[in-house]
This record gives sequence, structure tokens and C-alpha cells, in this order.
Amino acid sequence: MSADPLHRAGAPQRTPTNPPPNGSATGAIEVRRSTRRRRTVSAYREGDRTVVLIPARMSEAEEQRWVSVMLDKLAAQESKRVLGDAELAERAERLSNQYFDGRARPVSVRWVTNQNTRWGSCTPSEGSIRLSHRLQGMPEYVVDYVLLHELAHLLVPGHGPRFWRLLEAYPRTERARGYLEGVVAADRLPHVPGARNE
Repeated sequence: MSADPLHRAGAPQRTPTNPPPNGSATGAIEVRRSTRRRRTVSAYREGDRTVVLIPARMSEAEEQRWVSVMLDKLAAQESKRVLGDAELAERAERLSNQYFDGRARPVSVRWVTNQNTRWGSCTPSEGSIRLSHRLQGMPEYVVDYVLLHELAHLLVPGHGPRFWRLLEAYPRTERARGYLEGVVAADRLPHVPGARNE
């Protein structure tokens, strides 16, 4: 008998799955089935991947339903979490290392409440990056995109082809831009007044 814990009886079975059609997934999804798990379902993020833990006896239809439920639940939890300035600076450093080989090195990264027409801004001469407080509560991939956008300005000041080539490295650029465009479009919609009680 093998001493490897992954080969013990009852070890989880790992199954990659496609994201559900509702688009709530943020990356690859891995379903882990376990004979030890009887009724509970849980999920967590592991880097760019979402891991969903389910009982081994669940049908494929139940699996798909629970994956969808857990993705929505994780997204709701993440949207409530707000990063502080120190965490934002750490995130910027991590993103710079991951996508720009650490070449973009801001002196300061912080949230501001005076940017209502822009998502972020960068002053390359000072090495400062400011993100609008309106991004707080948006999905992490959107905040990461805006951070990367401003980090790229530390390397390339304008919005020319070289700038956009830098952002091509981030796989969720188009998705994040679409999300932000949707937020802007929703803000422009007329607000329908609620029905009055008579």
C-alpha cells in the first residue's frame, strides 16, 4: 500500500470543470469529491482557481448547481471585503512582480475619495498611484486591472500601443474593462422613481 496521502481510501477526487454559463467564475474551477464528506459543500480561492469541495455521491447535475451556488457566494463575500492602503500597496507590488517583472515600483498606492470621473490615476514623477474609492467592493480582478493600468503608467506615460501591449499580459483585461464600462453605463440609466403609496 502506498504511503502517499493522496492514494488513501477516501481521498478527494479532483475534477476540473467548466465554469457555469452565468459567468460568475473568475478562473478555472476544480471540483474535489470526497467520500468522507456527507452533506456539506464548501469552496475557496486558490490563486487563480476556485476549489469546490463536494460529497462523492453527488450527481453531475447537483455538482453543477452547487458550483454555481458557491461561486455566487464567494463573489458576494469578496465584494464586501475592502482592502486597506497597506494591502493595496502589497497587491500592487505582487502584480508588478507577476506581470511587469517588478519594474513598476510605486512610492505610494492609496484609496482616494476625490476621483469621481476616473477609476485611478498615476503621477509617474512622484511614483504615486491613487484608486477611486468607488472600486471598493468590486471584484478583485477589476481592482487588479485598474492597479495594473496605473502601474503600467509608471513604465509608459501615455496610452499608446506600447502601453496596451503591457496590459495584454493580464488575462482579464477585456473582462475588467467590460465590467467597468457596464458600471458607467448603468450610472447613466435614468432612475425610475418607486411607486408611491396612495
